[in-house]
Amino acid sequence: MFLNSWWWRCGGALLLRLAVGLGLPGVVQAPAVTVQTLDPAGKPLAGAVVAVEVGRVAKVAAPGTRAEISQRQRAFDPGLLVVQTGTSVDFPNLDTVRHHVYSFSPARTFELKLYNGRPSTPVVFDRAGVVVLGCNIHDQMVGTVVVVDTPLFGRTDAAGRVVLEVPAGEHRLLTWHARMREGTDLLAQALKVGVAGTVAVAVKLPVVAAP
Repeated sequence: MFLNSWWWRCGGALLLRLAVGLGLPGVVQAPAVTVQTLDPAGKPLAGAVVAVEVGRVAKVAAPGTRAEISQRQRAFDPGLLVVQTGTSVDFPNLDTVRHHVYSFSPARTFELKLYNGRPSTPVVFDRAGVVVLGCNIHDQMVGTVVVVDTPLFGRTDAAGRVVLEVPAGEHRLLTWHARMREGTDLLAQALKVGVAGTVAVAVKLPVVAAP
């Protein structure tokens, strides 16, 4: 066993990365997993969401975990947010006009009726999946929250790559991109990571052509 579940639930993954960075003795660094996302033609896909579900890592975020999506210049900022299940997200309105934020997505249905400033209660994203945001007043406003059952996630760079430190074992790799058809959930596949060395995985995503 890489690390026991108690260690991971208590933030051991973060402490492990800190200890490795400081060069503390007796700490084994988790293998580096490089994931590259590609379009159907084999070209790199920047900005794709990549996550790895690991059995011994807590699925739900620690109590008090929060994130934020602002409304700025009649747009969601950021337009795409990735969070771990259980994260509370604030939706402050920084515009001078009121917004009416909502989602009809099965993973999280909610509505923040016309408001200015910061709503008193954040929205808790308690189920994994892709949540599409809209504004009842401004149709051009579209945003996305991708919720994953793991703290091991990231987004790909300009070369379509992201590197995650993943413990050895058999896990589940999840990928998603904003150019996938609406209603498409994260794509899952098996991921096996050895005790030593690095792992490189290429994933082709069924995205539509860029506008």
